[in-house]
Amino acid sequence: MASTKLALLGCAVLLVTSSGCPGSATSGVALRPDGTPGPEKCPEEARKAMNYLRLFVGASAWIQLDANQSSSPLALYEGSIESVLEDDLGPLAAPARLYGRVWTSGPQAVIRYYAAQPLDGGDQVPICAVARLGIGQLRKLPGSKPGMAVLGASSAGVYIVDEFR
Repeated sequence: MASTKLALLGCAVLLVTSSGCPGSATSGVALRPDGTPGPEKCPEEARKAMNYLRLFVGASAWIQLDANQSSSPLALYEGSIESVLEDDLGPLAAPARLYGRVWTSGPQAVIRYYAAQPLDGGDQVPICAVARLGIGQLRKLPGSKPGMAVLGASSAGVYIVDEFR
């Protein structure tokens, strides 16, 4: 417990001393012809924070996709999203919050996370993570309208990445 608090304190120091904030990484992402977001580098401050926390590529946990709804099917809207950790992700204890962005223009929803908020106090921690749920499982269901995606599940896996592809 003490080592977790120490690790989160170290991340807070990284945040204060770094230039830029984790949410700023979401601007200017180019879209592919199918409407999904293109490649994006993981900001250096997020890479440092994840390394300090020992959150390495492939680390994963189960999440509730939308903190504001838990029903299936689930309607996600283009833009910001707040998800809830259902399992611990390294030193980030459930039910920490994950903050990111949803894209719904392509054939499936794409969710990228740029920050985590521990619920035991402290500042947001910059991260790079994506939501995944098997092959094609974030595919939009019939009934999805422009700017939103209806999904068959309200939970998914979240995976730490070193860049968004």
